[in-house]
Amino acid sequence: MDLSSIRALSFDCYGTLIDWETGILRAVRPVLSVRGLRPSDEEILVAYARLEAIHESGEYIDYREVLSRVMRDLASEHGASLEDREVERLPASLATWPAFSDTARTLRALATRFPLVICSNVDADLFEATHEMLGADIEWVVTADFCRSYKPNPRHLRVALALTGLQPHELLHVAQSRSHDIAPARALSIRTAWINRPSRLKDRGVTPATPASAATVEPDLSATSLEDLDRLLRSRGL
Repeated sequence: MDLSSIRALSFDCYGTLIDWETGILRAVRPVLSVRGLRPSDEEILVAYARLEAIHESGEYIDYREVLSRVMRDLASEHGASLEDREVERLPASLATWPAFSDTARTLRALATRFPLVICSNVDADLFEATHEMLGADIEWVVTADFCRSYKPNPRHLRVALALTGLQPHELLHVAQSRSHDIAPARALSIRTAWINRPSRLKDRGVTPATPASAATVEPDLSATSLEDLDRLLRSRGL
């Protein structure tokens, strides 16, 4: 495949650059455990993905509120009711969700060759602490509160194109989620790279919240890590 037209890289953040699975489990499990609730890691993450999609699909609410509602619902589905301070554990934890081990060094390497863009389903204030973990210069950050919508709504990607001044074939969008990122990017004729990292979920990027149409969308490139993607791009002279 000829990728010589690529002029910039855009990235999903949580799940692609940041280990959202570990972050979520560290926040949620202690709250459930004190009530004797011990669902498996996969059960928590699958429920999280389903509930998050529900709360992002209606009238726009900020992401802190999305996380609060998800936390309440996770407990409620197990018959538990939480206090406000317990609900806040999940949104407050986002600032501590760890970056994957290859994120900072690979972003720094990529930033020497491409301008970088973040397209994330999070609010700008919550993203601030994460920004420091990325360890590289980010030219543009496109957040949900700026777009007033959540991916898979394509507005994030349209804003990214407007900010960079690029045509769709000049942007490579890098992401873990087929439904939130790969499918809407492909629909806009943006090139895509799927980061298929090892996961506690059986099929990374496909959850009960993933429509069948998105699950079958094929990316232009597939990699097992960000570092692997960098090697693929270098092998193509990029």
